Amino acid sequence: MTLFDGITERVIETPRLNVNILERVGDSPQTPADRTVVLIHGNVSSSLFWQELMQDLPSDLRVIAIDLRGYGGTEHAPLDATRGVRDFSDDVFGALQALGIETAHFVGWSMGAGVIMQYALEHPVLSLTLESPISPYGFGGTRRDGSRLTDDDAGTGGGAANPDFVQRLIDHDVSDDAPTSPRSVFRSGYVAPGFQTENEDVWVESMLTTSTATGNYPGDSVTSANWPGFGAGDIGVLNTMTPGHFDVSGIADLAEKPPILWVHGTLDAIVSDASFYDLNNLGKLGIVPGWPGDEIAPPQPMVTQMRDVLERYSTGGGQVTELSLDGVGHTPHLERPAEFRHGLLTVIGYVGPAAHPAPPTEAVIIRSAD
Repeated sequence: MTLFDGITERVIETPRLNVNILERVGDSPQTPADRTVVLIHGNVSSSLFWQELMQDLPSDLRVIAIDLRGYGGTEHAPLDATRGVRDFSDDVFGALQALGIETAHFVGWSMGAGVIMQYALEHPVLSLTLESPISPYGFGGTRRDGSRLTDDDAGTGGGAANPDFVQRLIDHDVSDDAPTSPRSVFRSGYVAPGFQTENEDVWVESMLTTSTATGNYPGDSVTSANWPGFGAGDIGVLNTMTPGHFDVSGIADLAEKPPILWVHGTLDAIVSDASFYDLNNLGKLGIVPGWPGDEIAPPQPMVTQMRDVLERYSTGGGQVTELSLDGVGHTPHLERPAEFRHGLLTVIGYVGPAAHPAPPTEAVIIRSAD
């Protein structure tokens, strides 16, 4: 069974599409906004990844995990990537309106962090927890200041997906017999080396809910005269995060600045200043041939870009806390649940009977800017 004890799912009908959500048994629809937490998953995953955290959060909170379109039990409607991640954020807004939730605390993981940053540009939020967030300037193809390397975003978008990985999603492959199987990708990309979990089968099943229909994962591409020979397309998941379509750096200039928690691991293979999913970095390492050099195709400094934008947010009066977890990969909420839980409860200002003491301080590095 993929649903854990105390977790239920249901489909919400909205004017946009049918949205699947996970909830906890006993959570009250009358819970006030300041005790409501909305969880948004990342790429090639679903709300199933949040279940351990949902079980562990205090019972007097209302916790909702939403499947984005093309994932989990939500409709597999195509994505207009020219809108960036706005199709995703508009879907989330529609689902919350159907539930009667005007605002809440938002937690976004990886691509989901990009979705909630976009959401915050358009709707009021009480706090943002950004877990292993995509850069505010998209995935790949930018310099530190967010400027694009090429006009066609060469090396980014749908063409960057590994075709064998896509085929294994289609085949519902649960094996670990190749580096491109979803299970192997989970072990090498989602978590730090050596991490063990008794729920790996559930996480793999979650990955396998990813729709590969036209307009979903990974998306289309176009031929490019720039290395490595392809550019971003206009439909599908990976194209929503290309720099020509995606830029949420404007959060630094929000007039009303909710508190932000930024959680990331030092061994994140996906979101990094030297990401193993960045074609320019793979070219620099000699894995992808023909790399034209740092002047033309430098690796994207994803973590540095996030820090720069959050420093601007802080300078403008926002409260930012950085939680950097040594030895952790792309999924801090799975790998270091106690630290993640404590950070989340702190940023939402939770005070209650289930507010546990902080974990040992040597396990985390926290920087806070006022």
